Amino acid sequence: MINGNTELIVHLGYPTHAFKAPMIYNPWFEKAGVNAVVVPMGSKPEDFPGFLRSVFKLSNIRGALITMPHKVVTTTLVDELSPTAQIAGACNAVRLGPQGQLQGDMFDGTGFVRGVLRKGLVLKGARALVVGSGGVGCAIAASLAAEGLSALALFDVNAEATEGLAARLRQHYPHIDVTTGSTDPTGFDLVVNATPLGMNEGDPMPLDVSRLSASTFVGEVVMKTETTAFLAAAIAQGCKVQVGSDMLFEQIPAYLEFFGLPSTSADELRSLATLHYQ
Repeated sequence: MINGNTELIVHLGYPTHAFKAPMIYNPWFEKAGVNAVVVPMGSKPEDFPGFLRSVFKLSNIRGALITMPHKVVTTTLVDELSPTAQIAGACNAVRLGPQGQLQGDMFDGTGFVRGVLRKGLVLKGARALVVGSGGVGCAIAASLAAEGLSALALFDVNAEATEGLAARLRQHYPHIDVTTGSTDPTGFDLVVNATPLGMNEGDPMPLDVSRLSASTFVGEVVMKTETTAFLAAAIAQGCKVQVGSDMLFEQIPAYLEFFGLPSTSADELRSLATLHYQ
């Protein structure tokens, strides 16, 4: 029930028809008795910089979820940006700081990392390969680096994007061995497909699955189906895996904590959400 004490979390992007967050957060807020609501707001790129500042003038705003196409430009619009968001070059959450400053952070990678840690993977000292240096790949690489990896390999068909990400990682985490240019999964503890490959029937594999070891943990960001062709191939190699939608559900507790709201588990959010994956 929305009333005069309801706090707003605005979900900013354009267009809004594909937004999933309201269908995940709001059922949980209702069950938990949290007087907050996620509201989708369509803001076109030309209006967004002014609107972001304006919406935080509301006295009952708790925060903002930022989605496409605004994640990159938001890094230039906030007053403070977390190291993870600086490395990712993108921002998907904004809140007001104690002095009224806009604080930005990035949770795509946080969701991925929370998921693999909950499944028992030890990341401190581990070696990881992230294929894909777009927005989500950058975010995952940044969050993995924060967990104390010993080595991080990066690849993208856009070599410039990969080299830019590698440079930012080396600046913030000089102790990590950051390499670029190969998709060979041999010798890695964790391998991540952070590319869109798998969204369409007949897409090629992001890497040579036959070179995966059964001891390698394999993660996916594509949510087209629960078990993508890449994950099915990894399972056939004996690998433990994480499905793409886990990243979505696992990051929401981190968002709730960032906004200073009561938190919950990914499992409870899944049980209540009003959206379903095939």
